[in-house]
Amino acid sequence: MTLESFSPHVAQRLAYYVYRLIDPRNGETFYVGKGTGSRVFAHVKGELDATADAMTDKLTRIREIRVDGFEVGHVIHRHGMSEEQAFEVEAALIDAYPEVTNVEGGHGSDERGLMHARLIIEQYEAPEARFAHKVLLITINRSKPSAKASTRCGAHGSSIPRKLAALSTCWRFTKD
Repeated sequence: MTLESFSPHVAQRLAYYVYRLIDPRNGETFYVGKGTGSRVFAHVKGELDATADAMTDKLTRIREIRVDGFEVGHVIHRHGMSEEQAFEVEAALIDAYPEVTNVEGGHGSDERGLMHARLIIEQYEAPEARFAHKVLLITINRSKPSAKASTRCGAHGSSIPRKLAALSTCWRFTKD
C-alpha cells in the first residue's frame, strides 16, 4: 500500500517534523527534509510530474526506485517540534548523512555544523586581524554576517564538500 498523505489529525499531531527518504534497495538515506502536513510524500509526487530537464539527483533516485519496482521509504526522524527546532535537527542530519542529494546544506551548518575540533578551536580563539591600510574583504557563497564581529575560516564554508573541508587559519574581523 502506497502512502500518499497523513490524515489531518495525524498532520496536526506531527506539527513540524524532520524526515529522511530511504532507498529500499540498499537502505541508504538519500534525502533529509523538514516539513508539516504531508510534505514527506511530496517528493514522490514531484517525480511523477517532473519533466526531463527538471530532474534533480533526488528525483532521479526516486524514479530509479520506482522503475525497479520499489517504494521510497519515508522515515519521520523527529516530530512535534517548532520550525526553529526542525531546522536544527534537519541540519544535523544533513551533516550526518554525507550521501544525501540535498542541494542546500542545513540552516546554520556553515557556522555551527560539522567541524573538526581543531577548526572550532581556531574559529573561537582566532586572533583579531589588524590592517595598516584599507582592505576589501570578499565573502563567496556565504550570507552577510549580521553581528558586528564575525569570524572567517579559510576553507570552511567554501565550495569544497563540508566533510572534506581542510583545516585552515581563522581571523576575527571587527567592524569599526
